[in-house]
Amino acid sequence: MTVVDQIPSEPADARGRVAELHVLREQALRGPSDRATEAQHAKGKLTARERIELLLDPGSFSEVEQLRRHRAQGFGLEAKKPYTDGVITGWGTVEGRTVFVYAHDFRIFGGALGEAHATKIHKIMDMAIAAGAPLVSLNDGAGARIQEGVSALAGYGGIFQRNTRASGVIPQISVMLGPCAGGAAYSPALTDFVFMVRETSQMFITGPDVVKAVTGEEITQNGLGGADVHAGVSGVSHFAYDDEETCIAEVRYLLSMLPQNNRENPPTVASEDPADRRSEVLLDLVPADGNRPYDMHKVIEELVDDGDYLEIHERWARNIICALARLDGQVVGLVANQPQTLAGVLDIEASEKAARFVQMCDAFNIPIITLLDVPGFLPGVDQEHGGIIRHGAKLLYAYCNATVPRISLILRKAYGGAYIVMDSQSIGADLTYAWPTNEIAVMGAEGAANVIFRKQIAEAEDPEAMRARMVKEYKAELMHPYYAAERGLVDDVIDPADTRQVLIRSLAMLRTQHPDLPARKHGNPPQ
Repeated sequence: MTVVDQIPSEPADARGRVAELHVLREQALRGPSDRATEAQHAKGKLTARERIELLLDPGSFSEVEQLRRHRAQGFGLEAKKPYTDGVITGWGTVEGRTVFVYAHDFRIFGGALGEAHATKIHKIMDMAIAAGAPLVSLNDGAGARIQEGVSALAGYGGIFQRNTRASGVIPQISVMLGPCAGGAAYSPALTDFVFMVRETSQMFITGPDVVKAVTGEEITQNGLGGADVHAGVSGVSHFAYDDEETCIAEVRYLLSMLPQNNRENPPTVASEDPADRRSEVLLDLVPADGNRPYDMHKVIEELVDDGDYLEIHERWARNIICALARLDGQVVGLVANQPQTLAGVLDIEASEKAARFVQMCDAFNIPIITLLDVPGFLPGVDQEHGGIIRHGAKLLYAYCNATVPRISLILRKAYGGAYIVMDSQSIGADLTYAWPTNEIAVMGAEGAANVIFRKQIAEAEDPEAMRARMVKEYKAELMHPYYAAERGLVDDVIDPADTRQVLIRSLAMLRTQHPDLPARKHGNPPQ
């Protein structure tokens, strides 16, 4: 039934006009049909408005351009002009703070982007940037609206340009709740965080049919670009969840850890976890033997408020941990080697993961704490040919470029170039602490002894006994726990049980620092 069918005659007064308005709004809110809504639910997906209701505080949503319709002609479009044009845009609040949002409505043109659809998104993006508030996109669209041709493609260009302009200015979060193919996938890739839902969301540049036609490979949509693939293999997605409700709840949690924009600090909350709490557990959690693995997650749980943290890219590059947490109510970013995976070495993927996280923290005024237990960079032909030098330099550049408070803590091993790259004092860490179990050196004692004392070992009557003696001598001379502290490369060697209060006091001191930056248009980071 059309609007004309529902309104018998043209309204003669203001009351009639208002009644007409309510009819139009009801039509826009209801969507194309009950059948379309049932089809959406049958796929295990919520409607765009249901998603917005989950994201925002109850009753806080203000919609923009609800009555917008396309003006395209041809291919039957002139007979189909639904209100909203397949995307719902507006703003509301999350825990009382303003958040802008746009959500594709798959029930209308499959959520495909046309000129009017794109213009609505452009407008809400511009409003978010002007207001200095986060932007969340709830993505469930079939790509460009083919019937509108190049106009639809130009619409994507406008989105990409705004994604880039907003980068580092306001938090941008992409929530993938359906298909995202072709050029449309580049908008999420330009944002700060990407969420996906298993089975229902996919991202790829070319779909399974094209892959098969070009390469002969057969693969499903989820196998090519599903949530688990992008969360654990490609690293495109930061988070993956089993259902939309959990996914959107985690988006709200992430927003609670981020500032509104780059001119503000993250929100502070009152903490009941004592700032001076000692953690004797740490004395036994990390083995003194550098060859024994342990779970760095347990160290983080002991340090942060109430053991609560949000890990970013949990399933990708697991040899390094990136997480947001609070210390005495203040948000911090944690970068930590994970000895339980690949002994905590740095490789190509770990370097990229940590570099992007450091840049995000620096952009949004989040202090960075780095927990070191790193034996070096991963050796191998694949790593060298894959550009470990270039990728490792990304992490080095990110740390050196960061101006937020930076504290590094050496728990155990810190060898070679990886020690330097992981926010050592020499590249600008504001404060560097170490536990009495620390070993800071160019390389491990065994490798160092084999290089330095190669001739003595080879000429000895008992080479193994000589090697053991030289290893012990090297450790005693150059790798004892206080060697770096004696040379001012570590500010203090601390009792592990006191780590939490040391970090909190240090952050309180660093909170008001104002670094001087050199005048430049922008840097040229390694790619």
